[in-house]
Amino acid sequence: MRRLVGAALAAMMMIGCGTAAHAQGAEYDPGKVSDSLRSIFQFGSADTKKALNANTVTCITGTIGGTYVQFGADLSSVLDDGNKLRILPIVGRGSVQSIADILFLQGVDIGIVRADSLDYLERKGYAKDLRKQLTYVTKLYNEEMQVIAPLAVRNLHDLTGKRVSVDLPDGSTFVTALAVFERLGLDATKFAYIEQRIAMEKLKKGELDAVIVVGGKPYKSVTNFVNDGGRYHLVTVDYERPLQGDYLPATMTSKDYPNLIAEGDKVDTIAVPAVLAAYNWAPNTERYRKLALFVDAFFTKFPSLQRPPFHPKWKEVSLSAPLPGWQRLPAAKQWLETHAMEGSAAAGGSSRDQFNDFMNKNAAAKTGQSDSDREALFRQFQAWEAEKSGAARPRQR
Repeated sequence: MRRLVGAALAAMMMIGCGTAAHAQGAEYDPGKVSDSLRSIFQFGSADTKKALNANTVTCITGTIGGTYVQFGADLSSVLDDGNKLRILPIVGRGSVQSIADILFLQGVDIGIVRADSLDYLERKGYAKDLRKQLTYVTKLYNEEMQVIAPLAVRNLHDLTGKRVSVDLPDGSTFVTALAVFERLGLDATKFAYIEQRIAMEKLKKGELDAVIVVGGKPYKSVTNFVNDGGRYHLVTVDYERPLQGDYLPATMTSKDYPNLIAEGDKVDTIAVPAVLAAYNWAPNTERYRKLALFVDAFFTKFPSLQRPPFHPKWKEVSLSAPLPGWQRLPAAKQWLETHAMEGSAAAGGSSRDQFNDFMNKNAAAKTGQSDSDREALFRQFQAWEAEKSGAARPRQR
């Protein structure tokens, strides 16, 4: 005990001396361990451990170089508030793995997943009732499908039977690519599961015919792709009828990817929503308390995320945008209602006019559309536009 007290007094004297020296103009060492962390290392106890974990929220993100990882880093930069709240991003392995991590991995509080992953898992018979086990904090942004291939490849139909990389197994790009190919009746038997940066090098060597990336533009690995001699481009993905149930129309321009799209040109593609999801914890649990703490900080400070230097995709996020088929985390729903934001994403007549204009100009979208099909598409369009204009049961783990 005497040694502990003596060490504490010595540490206090050192802190005091350091403060005095700094006040007198002595050079400050920015590389030293902060006084608070030094105290934790020296005098940490069970109470210290409890305090550190009480207000730390972990967020499972995605693979290196992806938008999810950048979003996790942005959340940490904006929301960290000393002992009051700490956001701990974790590098993930894709949407399917992240859903499993949210459901079963100890310590994971929230995660970024892709909306069509739930449908994929349930349709394949791998899981059921996922929408009862998961909630969503907010719909984030739409993720575009980006297909890099030689100039001779004009659309997805040209890739039938070809060697196409779809990122790592269990990832979200694979899920979306497989769903799209199946809906269009294309052969996906030659899909290759290769990490994107490696896959792009194999594409240049002729070992692959295309690389598919599904992520928020501008996607880092696509931006960094060196288009030797202009031999490659982004392939058009038509908004065909089989895709219109779960996907939305999107466009990429030369401003997004000057390395792959000629100046002034654009490339049509499809997009799928990304979702900030959480387990459906009961409101009276400690894990739910942490989620509520996160929601209050996230929603309150959200405008800061929509300004530089943070990822430009934050500008597309509308906190109140609906997500059909999902239940919102009660704490998030309550915050939105309290701040009179719920329902503010409803689109007016101008939305209908813009939608009709899009349908009239897009032959693939309007082919064979019944009135009910068209109305269902309009509801999706409303959610997409709201996003663009964005200025539970207990268990033990």
